Amino acid sequence: MGRKFFGTDGIRGQTNRGAMTAAMAMKVGQAAGAHFRRGDHRHRVVIGKDTRLSGYMMESALVAGFTSVGMDVIMTGPLPTPAIALLTREMRADMGVMISASHNKYQDNGIKLFGPDGFKLSDDDELAIEALIESDVPLASSDAIGRARRIEDSRGRYIHAVKQSVANDIRLDGLKVVVDCANGAAYQVAPSAIWELGADVITLGVTPNGTNINDGVGSTALDAIKAKVVAEGADIGIALDGDADRLIVIDEKGQEVDGDQIMALIATRMLERGTLRGGGVVSTVMSNLGLERYLGTIGLTLERTKVGDRYVLERMREGGFNVGGEQSGHMILLDHGTTGDGTVAALRVLAGLVRSEKRASELCHVFDRVPQLLRNVRYAGASPLENAAVKACIADAEGELAGKGRLVIRASGTEPLIRVMAEGDDPAQVDAVVVRICAEVEKAV
Repeated sequence: MGRKFFGTDGIRGQTNRGAMTAAMAMKVGQAAGAHFRRGDHRHRVVIGKDTRLSGYMMESALVAGFTSVGMDVIMTGPLPTPAIALLTREMRADMGVMISASHNKYQDNGIKLFGPDGFKLSDDDELAIEALIESDVPLASSDAIGRARRIEDSRGRYIHAVKQSVANDIRLDGLKVVVDCANGAAYQVAPSAIWELGADVITLGVTPNGTNINDGVGSTALDAIKAKVVAEGADIGIALDGDADRLIVIDEKGQEVDGDQIMALIATRMLERGTLRGGGVVSTVMSNLGLERYLGTIGLTLERTKVGDRYVLERMREGGFNVGGEQSGHMILLDHGTTGDGTVAALRVLAGLVRSEKRASELCHVFDRVPQLLRNVRYAGASPLENAAVKACIADAEGELAGKGRLVIRASGTEPLIRVMAEGDDPAQVDAVVVRICAEVEKAV
């Protein structure tokens, strides 16, 4: 049974359109609240958000929904997604909610839900909530309506937890670090945590105004931080996205270090210390073939899943892995959290710099990437992947790459895009395959 409202990462869309309206948010609050009202204790939900203009509207609507079915609400204000997962567990809440559209621009927003264990919801939970959204949820009696309050110590709690993710003897004194928070949820906590550990912090993307989240800054717009790292003579750059569950690193030369390289670095160091579990790393079909080959040389496996950190996390939990993530920068370190956390991953990289006494360009470029090309084709209406000519073109390309590379074609779970990725040892062949498939998809559109 397909999901109507939930995508690969909660409910997401353009605000005041479709599923991303205040009326819908209130229904989500009522449905999710009803679903998680179990037992006769006083129920509570933790709600956080990023810095989008629509966050106030969505927060108010969700509060109305939850309190109307008898759940108390704790509001944290702007905080990273992993902070909400953490606080949900720490405060013994029945569930957590993050209002964010992650790396999307401010016009979009989203609703991510966490269970009482701090993990994102299962497919079964999401289907149950969807069914309740489209039904009449019983409201609480007048004397049982929930209460809502804001807490002031949420940032401090998260900063403390983040700093605990590195060894007690790690100090960042002498490191000059550029921290780009994408004008998003981590604009206060990430620079503070890194500065408190001793680093000289230079900030970017820390002046949110409601409409500038992910606008020319952050992990999906790297030109600004690359230039800043070089201009300031910094040792390293840390680029987060709007809700700070992603991390892209910039070395001292201004070169990008993506999630695949970060996973390789963290897994290697954990293997050396004997703390890596599962015998490998979990990532998605989009991770570079070079990562898979490198892990093989040190006796580790790369387990691939569908795109989406929820699928990575599911496989990690099933297989007992403690390191996973995505090439795009989601870093899941289960020893320290229940979801991707860009700030925690950044501190692990910074700790590696301190212990190795190497430059970032030496430490972070762990393996040689296989030539890889990804292009997106926007579409409207039915998926062009059902078109016969597109299917034939893809089949031809798969035959051409057989034994020499990989081809991944998929529809985005968060935007109306077809993503076409190919990789192989021959860059000219990779480029030709992607161009040919994109042209056929565009023709079908």
